[in-house]
Amino acid sequence: MKKIILSSIAAAVLGVSLNATVFATVNGEDVTDQDIAVLMRAMQGAKFETLPEDAKQKIVEQAIERKLLTSEAMKSGVEKDKDYAEALKRIKSDLALEVWMKKIFDGVKVSPQEVKDYYDKNADKFMQPATVKARHVLVKTEEEAKDVIKQLDGLSGQKLADKFIELATTKSTGPSGQGGGDLGWFAANQMVKPFADAAFALKKGEITKVPVQTQFGYHVILVEDTKAAEKATFETVKANIENGLKMEKFRVQVSEKAKKLRQNAKVTTK
Repeated sequence: MKKIILSSIAAAVLGVSLNATVFATVNGEDVTDQDIAVLMRAMQGAKFETLPEDAKQKIVEQAIERKLLTSEAMKSGVEKDKDYAEALKRIKSDLALEVWMKKIFDGVKVSPQEVKDYYDKNADKFMQPATVKARHVLVKTEEEAKDVIKQLDGLSGQKLADKFIELATTKSTGPSGQGGGDLGWFAANQMVKPFADAAFALKKGEITKVPVQTQFGYHVILVEDTKAAEKATFETVKANIENGLKMEKFRVQVSEKAKKLRQNAKVTTK
C-alpha cells in the first residue's frame, strides 16, 4: 500500500518538532534531528537510529557541513538573486499544494467495517505461499554430492540433522556452509526452479536421494520443516488495508476536485 510522499522541503516543514534532538551546535545554531532527516531521505529504507556509530557520525558531520554551507550561501546575498526568487516562488506553490493535499488526506475516514469487509472479500490478496525451512550442502561435482548422500544414508531425526550440519560446515562451497547450510524459510519463487522443485517435494526430516543440479553446482537438501499456504491474519494486514482504502478515497476526492476546477477553467494546450 502506498502512502503520501511529501517533498523533502514539505516534510521538513511539517515535521518540525518542539523537542528536537540536538547533535551539534554550529556558530550558535543547533544541528537537530530535522537536519539529519533531510540527509537520511537520500538513503531510502535506512534509519539513523539503526546505523553503526561511525556511520551516524558521518551523517552528523555532513549535517554540520550543510549548516555551514547554508550560512555561507545566505551571507553571499543569494536571496537577492533573480534565480533564487523564481525558485522560491515555485517552492511556495509546491508546498502550498502538498500541505493542502495532506489536509485532505488526513480528513479521509475509513471505518473498521470497511477494512474488515475488504479483507473478507479479497482473500486471494492475502494468501501467503507455502514455505519450507531447509539446509543444503553445495558441492562442485555430482560425485561429491553422491558421497554426501551416502554418508547420510540410514540416518534420521537429530542424528541426520547433526551429520548434515557437519557435512555442510566442512564440505559446502556456498556462503551458507558456515551456518551449517541453513537457508531459513523460503517460498518456491525465492529459489531457482530445480532447487525449489526438489525442496518442496520433500517432507519434514527428509533429504534428497539424488543430487540436485543448478547453475551453482550440485545440492543435497534437508527439509527441516514445512508450512502450508495460508491466509494472512486480519490483525497483521488491517493497517495496510486501512491505509490503502484511505489512499483510494483520497485519490477519488482529488480527482473529482480537479475535474470540477477544469470545467470552470480556461485551459489551452500547445
